[in-house]
Amino acid sequence: MQNKTLLLSTACCLLLGLVGFSYNGSAASQDKAVDDGEAALAEVLAQGGVTVDFESDAIAISTRLIVTHDLLEYVLVGPSGSGHESLLTTEVKGSMIHAGLTAVGVGQGENAAYVEVDPAPTEEELRAGAKRYSMTYPSGDGIFPYLAWREGKEVYFVRVEDTINNALSGRTMDRHRWVYIGSRFAKVREDGPEVFMADAEQNLINLAFFTEGNTLCTASLPECEIQTIWSANPWVLPPPGEPVRLILAHERLDSLPPGL
Repeated sequence: MQNKTLLLSTACCLLLGLVGFSYNGSAASQDKAVDDGEAALAEVLAQGGVTVDFESDAIAISTRLIVTHDLLEYVLVGPSGSGHESLLTTEVKGSMIHAGLTAVGVGQGENAAYVEVDPAPTEEELRAGAKRYSMTYPSGDGIFPYLAWREGKEVYFVRVEDTINNALSGRTMDRHRWVYIGSRFAKVREDGPEVFMADAEQNLINLAFFTEGNTLCTASLPECEIQTIWSANPWVLPPPGEPVRLILAHERLDSLPPGL
């Protein structure tokens, strides 16, 4: 119970610091504080476009399909993000998604990083193809992503990986936990203030590795080091431009949660 109260408090602080909302929780009892806190936080998140389901520890946002017949480097971007190489776009701010995932207990993991090889390779080894740097892959807590949409009376519910092709393996992307890196604060201009980079750049979930750490979430498979092998699986997806719901869950889901 204390952990849940702490998560709610953290999520509310994120909303205060990132998007300017206020939050008033009940202090009558710890149980009532959690119930009231969840209800109030869910309402605030809903105003920002994030539906939260505390029963399944998952959130959902509205998105639209944009790239289904070209190479992909991202799964999700905002209106000003790299839409020419993303499966989905959304109007929801990265800071709101960040607060929603914090509220359902998603912790922050480690992004991919280049590490200098020690001892450094000799010139002869470099000429033979040795590398000066090796990559450590993303690790830690994260999410399982799903897509849901309607076609007539049918409701479709699929893992995001099933909608992405891997040209290297000749199959769809392997299902896995995507690592939540939570973006960062940095200056866009040298003389400007620090800003939340997921809101500034609007690139939110990446397929290929980007070591800057500006996105919210990253795929974490070793082959994601290669940027030119990912494309959408159009046989599974509705046509470009169609609305779909993106569900980000802390644990695997067997079906679409009723709350979403």
